[in-house]
Amino acid sequence: MSLTDRPRLLRWFCVGALLSTFLGGCGVRGPGFPDEQDGPGEHRDVSRVPDAVPRVEPRSRGGNPQSYVVFGKRYYTLPHSRGFVERGIASWYGRKFHGNATSNGEIYDMYVMTAAHKQLPIPTYLEVTNLENGRHVVVRVNDRGPFHENRIIDLSYAAASRIGMLGKGTALVEIRAIDPAAPKTPPTRLAKSPTPATQPAVQAPRASGHSPRIFLQAGAFSDSSNAERLRARLEEGLASGVRVVPATLASGPVHRVQVGPLASVEIADEVSSRMHGLGITEPLVVID
Repeated sequence: MSLTDRPRLLRWFCVGALLSTFLGGCGVRGPGFPDEQDGPGEHRDVSRVPDAVPRVEPRSRGGNPQSYVVFGKRYYTLPHSRGFVERGIASWYGRKFHGNATSNGEIYDMYVMTAAHKQLPIPTYLEVTNLENGRHVVVRVNDRGPFHENRIIDLSYAAASRIGMLGKGTALVEIRAIDPAAPKTPPTRLAKSPTPATQPAVQAPRASGHSPRIFLQAGAFSDSSNAERLRARLEEGLASGVRVVPATLASGPVHRVQVGPLASVEIADEVSSRMHGLGITEPLVVID
C-alpha cells in the first residue's frame, strides 16, 4: 500500500466506523503498514513516566462492539479479561497518531502508558513483559489494533521505550491482565488451564536463563498422522525446520505443528507469507 493511498483508506474507514459504531474512533494505525515510518517526534525522556494505575472502570461506551471488521477480517471483543495471558510479538506507535482519537474516543498521548489490542475489553489494564530482557510496564488498553499479521499488541512510545524495544521496533512479550478489584494479588507465573475458544491459548513461560524463540503454528490435530503429513508438506515447501509438539487438553490429546525456531521477527513475517502460499492462511505465533 502506498503512502498516498493511506489517507484515502483512513478517511473511508473512519466514516465506516462512525456509521457502524464498530470502533468508536479511527484506530487503524501505523504498525499495520510496514512501509510507513513512525517515530518519537520531539525527543523526550520517558524513563520516569509512571505505569498506568489499575482502577475499577466501566466499559467504555465506544470501542467495545461485540464484533467488528477491519480489512475483511472479523474480530470479536472478549466478554472480560479475567485470567487473560498471551504471548506474541509487540509493536509500537508514536508521533503519526499522537493527538488523534483512539477507538474509545480518548486522545492518544504517546507519552503515557497506553496500548491497543484487538480483542480485550476497553479499558483493560495489562502487565507487559519483554521476554528478551525481563523489563515490564503496566499499560491501559484504550485502542484497537494492531492489524498487522503476527502482532498481538501496540504499545505507546513511552511504554515501548520503557521495555527497551524502540530500536528493533518489535519485541517478544507476555501480556497479563490485571484485575483492578484485586490489585494486591501478585500475578501468577504458572501455566493456566486451556482457555475458551474465543481467547488465545495460554502458553507456559520458559524457564529463566533461556532466550525466547519464535515458532509459527500451522495447525493442531487430534490424530498424530495428520500432524505428521502436514509436517512433511511444510518441510518440503518451506525448507525450514518443523516440529510436532504433543499436548494433552481437557478434550484429549492434540498434536501441534510448528515451524521454527525462527531467528527474528522479520524472518517470521517472511515465513508466514510463504505459509500462505501453502494454504496456511493464519499461522499462529508461538513464543517458546
